[in-house]
Amino acid sequence: ILGLHLPCKGTAMSAADEIVTIVDEQNNVVGAAPRQLMRAQDLSHRSTYILVFNSQGALYVQKRTMTKDVFPGYYDPAAGGVVQAGESYEDSAARELAEEMGIRDVPLLQLFTFYFTDASIRVWGGVFRCVYDGPIVLQPEEVESGAFVPIPDILRRAATERFTPDGLYVLKRYLQMADQ
Repeated sequence: ILGLHLPCKGTAMSAADEIVTIVDEQNNVVGAAPRQLMRAQDLSHRSTYILVFNSQGALYVQKRTMTKDVFPGYYDPAAGGVVQAGESYEDSAARELAEEMGIRDVPLLQLFTFYFTDASIRVWGGVFRCVYDGPIVLQPEEVESGAFVPIPDILRRAATERFTPDGLYVLKRYLQMADQ
């Protein structure tokens, strides 16, 4: 893939130890718990999803590391992650973008929230988009590699390669909004 980005070395708190916001099915905060407990008990939580476009309209696609607690090794068309206890969607999106990709101080446009559930997750997502053409520094604990990819290519690849189901949902809903 042209423009392939590989992670640099860094240190981070164990993802399993993060204290995340726990919500009910109406997105009301009902508590907080360590990420590993949230996963073990299949608790509804909040996450952010950031669609990172370059100025040519290509979307950044990440390949998740094999050590991720959900969807390891899958491609993801959105950056982002769990909302920590006491954090807003907006603060979480900015933090996650800085942690995962080294992107700071870029305007984020909030698009929509949604509820998604499958056999692996139950999540309320807050979706954002941004345009960015600067350097990318990937978080090695979370992201194996990534590149800007034209949207038609992403949709074609999603038919034969493993993409996160929630990330694909976000992309498809975004495209439906753009068509209206």
